[in-house]
Amino acid sequence: MPTITLTENAAKRVQTMLDNRGKGLGLRLGVTTSGCSGFAYVLDFADSVESNDQAFEQFGVKIVVKSDDLQYLDGTEIDYIHEGLNQTFQFNNPNVTNTCGCGESFAV
Repeated sequence: MPTITLTENAAKRVQTMLDNRGKGLGLRLGVTTSGCSGFAYVLDFADSVESNDQAFEQFGVKIVVKSDDLQYLDGTEIDYIHEGLNQTFQFNNPNVTNTCGCGESFAV
């Protein structure tokens, strides 16, 4: 069974984003062809779960992923890092075999 997990920090950040937005059931995670290594992560708000989606929930927050993208994302842990002025979601994806120098894309 595929899994996508959130750290508690990431879940809190997603919940804050949803609260500020005023609607939505969670975060949608996907991949797109991009960059010099092949794929890039895509994040958006999830307002519904479609028939070709799988939803994962942790700390009361849902992550929605298209079934086709799970082959690239299975086992990924999403964390939220806040260091100084920098804030970002970090993807710990065990499927990644290579990343580009700028860190924007990855290969599986």
